Amino acid sequence: MHACGAAFIRCRQGVWMADAPLLRLEHVSREFGAPASPWARITGQLRGRAASQVVHAVSDVTLQIDAGEVVGLVGESGCGKSTLGRLAAGLLAPSGGRVLWQGEDLAAMSDEAQRAARRALQLIFQDPFAALNPRMRVQQIIGEAPVVHGRIARGEQRAYVASWLARVGLGADALARYPHQFSGGQRARIGIARALAMEPQLLICDESVAALDVSVQAQVLTQLMQLQRELGLACLFISHDLAVIRHVSDRVAVMYLGRIVEQAPAAQLFAAPNHPYTQGLLAAAPTLQPGRRTFVAIQGELPSPLAPPAGCAFHPRCPHAMPRCRQQRPVLRAIAPDHWSACHLNDA
Repeated sequence: MHACGAAFIRCRQGVWMADAPLLRLEHVSREFGAPASPWARITGQLRGRAASQVVHAVSDVTLQIDAGEVVGLVGESGCGKSTLGRLAAGLLAPSGGRVLWQGEDLAAMSDEAQRAARRALQLIFQDPFAALNPRMRVQQIIGEAPVVHGRIARGEQRAYVASWLARVGLGADALARYPHQFSGGQRARIGIARALAMEPQLLICDESVAALDVSVQAQVLTQLMQLQRELGLACLFISHDLAVIRHVSDRVAVMYLGRIVEQAPAAQLFAAPNHPYTQGLLAAAPTLQPGRRTFVAIQGELPSPLAPPAGCAFHPRCPHAMPRCRQQRPVLRAIAPDHWSACHLNDA
């Protein structure tokens, strides 16, 4: 249902969701021009070819997020997760496909409607230090955007920021301090407060706790998910940490080399993964279960997005690859209610 975008109305976490999803990416792709090496430029000129290459960061992805829903996006480093998050947030324009906000194409909206949509889409970045302006105090970091966009008056800024700091577990004494005066966990909380201060409908969390110690991760995640439930926010949670994804997500999308290869409710995906890549990820993940367990790593390395393999992108590493996998790309299709997978083994 989610992959094909069927209309529905149901209740999740006390939030009624309309037939149009909050955000929908339709067959979205994004390519980047990569400068060639000096040797490639020389040989390219001699052969009459272009002196640059194309990176296929995201290829034909369809994904939707409903009001109040937490969608986890998981995959290896370099698979295109962060690029997809930036496409969803409107920070990057797609090379192909459409980004729909509440059923309307973002690219076709008026300037005013685009600004309103982007205010409702807030991004929490991976590095909690690099994402904060080192020359601004916390009051400005969190409160400047609400003032500029007319949510609050300049005179209300201090009290408004202090209220959001309290909700993320920081005191009013943080208002006049600079980012370097905080720990990593505190900076992460400031980043969360900055995003929430715009009162968004959708949060995009791009590896937002990856740089933190495990104990601090747990504290920040607990705080973030509590706020998500209280405010009824939708969330796209990007991570390579399967334990985190399992803990926070209603639904999970698995990404490999720029494509979604499997998508299902979190409990269903972790209990019965279908795609060989998803199975490999779960088999390689550490566990706290007692008893001996054989560690089985996924063989090979992630192919280069400069030259993705023909057919199924996972076939060079797949233990079940067939001749068909090398020639024909599998289509993401339903294999069970709400469970989608792109694998030729489902046709056997």
